[in-house]
Parts: sequence; C-alpha cells; structure tokens
Amino acid sequence: MTAEEHTYREAGVDIDLEARAVRALIDSLTYRRSGDFSMLGKVGHFAGLIDFGQYVLALAVDGVGTKMLVADALQDWHTVGIDCIAMNVNDLYVMNLEPVAFVDYIATDALSPEKMAQIGEGLNEGARLSNMNIVGGETATLRGLVNGLDLAGTCLGVQKKEKVVTGEGIVPGDLIVGVPSSGIHSNGLTLARKVVEDCGSYETRLSNNKTLGEELLTPTRIYAEVLRVTEACEVHGMCHVTGGGLLNFKRLSEYGFSFTDPLDVPEIFSWLQEAGGISDTEMYRTFNMGMGYAFVVPEKSVAAIRAILPGARVVGEVTKEPGVRLKGMEMV
Repeated sequence: MTAEEHTYREAGVDIDLEARAVRALIDSLTYRRSGDFSMLGKVGHFAGLIDFGQYVLALAVDGVGTKMLVADALQDWHTVGIDCIAMNVNDLYVMNLEPVAFVDYIATDALSPEKMAQIGEGLNEGARLSNMNIVGGETATLRGLVNGLDLAGTCLGVQKKEKVVTGEGIVPGDLIVGVPSSGIHSNGLTLARKVVEDCGSYETRLSNNKTLGEELLTPTRIYAEVLRVTEACEVHGMCHVTGGGLLNFKRLSEYGFSFTDPLDVPEIFSWLQEAGGISDTEMYRTFNMGMGYAFVVPEKSVAAIRAILPGARVVGEVTKEPGVRLKGMEMV
C-alpha cells in the first residue's frame, strides 16, 4: 500500500456507512415506555435522558475499541480502563451531567488474571478521576465469537432538569472554545495502527522521545472540570470530539460551525499524517487533532473557561449557514 492510500475507510472503518447504519438502527427504535420515567429528547445525542422528577437520569455506553490491539501488542493494559471510563463520562459531561455509577463489560476468548488485574487498575483510576462508583460488571468468555478482549462499559449520570445542556441554546455568533486532548484518545485507532504498522513500528520514537506505542496508549483525558465551568459561566452547548472528529459538532445544532484557528496539533497526529499521506480533511474527520472537547458559549464566558482549563482558547464560531468548516473548507 502506498502512503497516498491511507484512509480510514481503507483501513476498515467507513464513517459514512456507519452513520447510515446507525440511522437505520435508530429509525427502528420507535417504542416509548408509558407511565413514569419516560424518555426525554431523541436518540442520537451524546447520552440518553430519562425523566426522574426534578432530576434527569442519563445513560451512556462506549468502549475502548481497537486501542485494545495496541495494548495487546505492547503487553500493557494498565491504562485502557481509563479510556473506557473516559469515553463514557465525557459523553455525559457534554450535557452537564454528573457521572455517578459505572458497570463494565468484558468479552474475551480466554481469561488472564494478569490482564484483568491491569484493566482493573485503569478502571479504578478512571473512577477516581471522575468521582464515580463502579457498581458491577460482566465478564463473558466467548471463544469462537471474540478474538482477543473487548472492554466496554455503561455509565449512569444525574443532573437537575433545568441544568441539562442540550445545545438548544446555541445561536450564530457563539464562540467555540477548544480544550486540548491528551493525544489520540480512543478513536481512529484502526487507521492509526494501519499507518504505524505500514510505515514504522510501535518502537519508532518521536522528537519528544516517546515511542509511537506509548503515544497511542496515552489514556483519554477525563474532562471533569466541565462541571465547574457550567457553574461558573453560561454555556450553550458542548462537544466531546471522538470518532468522526469535527463532524461531531453536527450533533449539537442545525447551525454551522466554522473553525478558523484550530488548536496546535500534537506530534503524533503530524507523524501519522505525513507517514500515511493523509489529507487534512481525512485527519480532521477521523481524529481529535489535539482538541478533545469544546464549549459553545457567548463571548462573556470565554475568560471563565480559560481560568478553569489552561490551554483552552477560541478556535472558531457558530454560523447561520449549516455545516462544519475548517479554515473555510467544508467537512463532509
């Protein structure tokens, strides 16, 4: 394979097909519970909401994905539990929901006490960072169905109904404040692994003296400071930048999002792009590119966010014209 051919689709993940497949699934989910504790909002936001009187309960579910294969290659599973929890709690923070409880699900072809102990270390640290209880879980040995180990989980969040942030308050002229990621997080690893395996190795060192393997295993940042931000200032919407990159912003509003001054791009992304011959559009629709989280706010809120989250800064604004644009180029 030549460098020019490295795309997420050719590595095995078709974002457009995934969107159509998910839409086909959601369109089939028409039943709604009668009685108390009804569903609030629609399926498709970062978390699902349940009416609980003056409160809402929220559920999010996610996993570590093919980052587990990097952990297997390096025989190091200490931090993947942090990724599992981060991918869930960050989806709750987006709606100003406080994570309170978590259950994990492990499917594997064969059990290893050593691997399970290391995974447990990461889950425990993720729970500490997000101030959340791990209340249970399930482990299934599925030889013949699963090849390796898949780690996922479900998170329960809570918030007073009037404090939930859905994105409905977003208006043209709002500013987008980006918050730095800790690296690649737990998305786009199918493409990242393909480039590393084709164009280097997990032992290849970057200028910061970290190996590619170490960079890819750096755990996803947990944005627990969000709950302080929403208490300190007015927030109209928030986005957890995961698989699909900047296209995640389409989930927040029918208005457009124009990114004119993106955050600095960490070296791991620059290496992947150069080694794999990947276009800017493909990079920004696959990876977080150094921005793992973002606030959509009126200008008066920017100072408060920057005081709580060093490194955060304005990266763009909301426009009347729908769509997502990076330096004037539309992302599709």
